[in-house]
Amino acid sequence: MSGQQAGLPVNSVGIGLRSVHIERILKEQPEVPWFEILMDNHTAQGGLIPRQLAAVREHYPLSLHCVGMSLGGMNPLDVAYLETVKRMMHEYSPVQVSDHLCFTHHGIHHFNDLLPIPFTSESLNHVSGRIDKVQDYLGRRILVENVSTYLQFQSSEMNEAEFMFELVNRTGCGILLDINNAYVNEYNHGFSAKAFIDTIPVEHVGEVHLAGFEDKTEYLIDAHNNRVSHPVWKLFEYYLQFGHGAPVLIEWDNDIPGLDVLLDEAARAEDIIFHYSESAARYA
Repeated sequence: MSGQQAGLPVNSVGIGLRSVHIERILKEQPEVPWFEILMDNHTAQGGLIPRQLAAVREHYPLSLHCVGMSLGGMNPLDVAYLETVKRMMHEYSPVQVSDHLCFTHHGIHHFNDLLPIPFTSESLNHVSGRIDKVQDYLGRRILVENVSTYLQFQSSEMNEAEFMFELVNRTGCGILLDINNAYVNEYNHGFSAKAFIDTIPVEHVGEVHLAGFEDKTEYLIDAHNNRVSHPVWKLFEYYLQFGHGAPVLIEWDNDIPGLDVLLDEAARAEDIIFHYSESAARYA
């Protein structure tokens, strides 16, 4: 399924919905085409936030982003977690559902990080089978996001983009392309972010994330605590030469600023999309 078919407005720019902004959003109803909610922040039943979230859903489409499916994990799939995803789908009718190419728990341990997996044929078989089971359980296609990493596996037989290409072919899942993550990996490991974009099947990108990193000089952390950086904007422009129509998200999770900052970032993304759409129309 292409970005144009994903269900959110074509070439639209949404923002991540955070609780500190909900009251203002409900009061002013800013012209935001859609919001993405981080499911794991909204799993409690009852109370103020679920009622507010339902009120937001009355006015805006939602995308449901998850961090707990552990698609690359070795534990059995967490049926209770997937049941919570199903409940959220029923309550808020998200246009699409996504998670990450990683694992988040092992044995009795649950981690606050999106931990990487080796890109081997064995891993590909394992993750493909888990994605198939998740999609069957939820009754819908999911998007799978590339993650930032801080180490590499010597056992890897392919790169991340090649791995994701095969996942799409085997499972029919879509891709959530996080451009900031691609750049962080380029900085941390020397992988070409442009080559990553060149390799993934961009026609299956159902959502794009833009975010800010934290610069530790020797490496970058995918901290989501800053404005989108200049090299990430440039990489977004590169992506737009090949990818068309997929909705874009401004993602900000830590040191959250006022809503106007996120709206300003979204406006910049919209300007860039408009420029490339106009260019494509002139040369079509």
